[in-house]
Amino acid sequence: MGHLFTRLLLATEHTAYDTGAESVAFGMATRCQLPLQTVMPLVSNPEYEALAPQIAARAESEAAKRIADLRTLAGAAGVTIELRLRRGEEPYEEIVQEAREQASDLIIIRRRGKRSFLANLLVGEMVSKVVAHAPCHVLIVPRGARMWSQRVLVAAEPSPQGRQVFAVGVAVAAQCSLPLHLVTVVATEGLRPQAEAFIAEMQALAGQGGVAAQGEVRCGKPFTEILATASESRSDLIVMGSRDDGRIGRALVGGVAQKVMGLTEHPVLVLHC
Repeated sequence: MGHLFTRLLLATEHTAYDTGAESVAFGMATRCQLPLQTVMPLVSNPEYEALAPQIAARAESEAAKRIADLRTLAGAAGVTIELRLRRGEEPYEEIVQEAREQASDLIIIRRRGKRSFLANLLVGEMVSKVVAHAPCHVLIVPRGARMWSQRVLVAAEPSPQGRQVFAVGVAVAAQCSLPLHLVTVVATEGLRPQAEAFIAEMQALAGQGGVAAQGEVRCGKPFTEILATASESRSDLIVMGSRDDGRIGRALVGGVAQKVMGLTEHPVLVLHC
């Protein structure tokens, strides 16, 4: 069985907030024996820098130190990184463009950096924009998170997108030799029968793929129920879609993904299906 992701892109500024993303990226590259493409965005404004060249020079010097330190850490982890420093006014645009140029199939990024008045309270503004505009799937990693080792939680609904999300979750669980837990959240009890039929079908498919899967249907606020399921099932990786498919209540809308990303302490794999 081939690797699910083969072109990894770590997006990092190599700050204290990036430690979780870097650790998981190194772990994935090591496990899959893959080189790790890495992009470090550097805010650059030509007009401003022309007026204050000393500030630009200081930023370049600090970036060079961070790059050298990151290379050292990667080498110690046995990971080969191919690192590119990209300058631009909007860091998220540089990350997204790098992913396009590298044909990346997964971006690995921190949850948020230093808070500011303009930052989203749950997920950093830059990260939210990367998730929204990425040409591939995105793995959001909180600062203290590490590689998953217990259980994979898939949050999906009975829809074409939900089936794709489930398929990726099964593939991740299979490659990591981990059990899987599937949850579908419904807005009303009237939608429960449809959701239960979906759960049963997906469990059977997982079993055919050699993955032990449990499943449940919960009624309530999607993000609350997803987070509660993750805690109760001891899952340390959450897999979910980025948008609502409009088929079952309001489950898994973009806002739900934002809340799950922002409130869990585990990595969240957000899929663009």
